[in-house]
Amino acid sequence: MSRDQVLGFGMVIISIIVIATYAWLVFLSDLAIMILKLTGFAAILAVFGILAWIGYTLATTPPPKPIEEIEKEIEDELKKLESSAQKPAVEESKGS
Repeated sequence: MSRDQVLGFGMVIISIIVIATYAWLVFLSDLAIMILKLTGFAAILAVFGILAWIGYTLATTPPPKPIEEIEKEIEDELKKLESSAQKPAVEESKGS
């Protein structure tokens, strides 16, 4: 078997063990309410933790430049390139 297949089978076995353990804890043990509370808390923690991370990222990331400013920069660069390309041609014609 390849390494990926072994990893896949291991994940299936671990998942079945976790599902069986969770079912036993919820339906057959005296800790059912505590397990359900912990599960609910973990779900809320995961969802709102991700939401907080997205909010923090949006709040701390600087806004992008306006398109007009980017277009102006590109035009300026093109003018510089055109003028630098024309200068050697002008100098060569003077030297002849």
